[in-house]
Amino acid sequence: MNKIAILYGSSGGNTESVARQLQDLFEGQADLFNVQHVSLGEIAPYPYLILGTSTTGVGDLQDDWEGFLPSFATLDFIGKKAALFALGDSASYSGSFAESMKVIYDEIADKIVIVGQVPDEGYTYDESTAVIDGVWVGLPIDEDNEYDMTEQRLTAWVEELKKVFV
Repeated sequence: MNKIAILYGSSGGNTESVARQLQDLFEGQADLFNVQHVSLGEIAPYPYLILGTSTTGVGDLQDDWEGFLPSFATLDFIGKKAALFALGDSASYSGSFAESMKVIYDEIADKIVIVGQVPDEGYTYDESTAVIDGVWVGLPIDEDNEYDMTEQRLTAWVEELKKVFV
């Protein structure tokens, strides 16, 4: 077992793909779990969690996370750190881009140390509740319109996470 667990919920496959890219960037130091099939017992031992979700509709949380989040939020988070990422469509849903990660954030922010916030620079969108005081609560990814930025964004983010996941 590694120290990092990457948990994802993916409806169309893009979030799973990004989660796998993250796992590769951690070079064998992270385990991957689909929230549709994972139990709390499997993830409880991990001190570092990366939580990824797609954004459906107008800022809605991905379906598998909808079912998993209430029980996940009961986990004992003492001594743990979490980072969030969300996929969204910044063109078609410019007014609610990547807001699904804010849903997860709101559920756990008072229970766990959240790391991996990203400055709101270089993104094109109108509005998102996932931005607080000019900083994203996690890493937004747009595989529909900014796919050419994904690798660079993931690599930079993982380098920052490696500094706090020690």
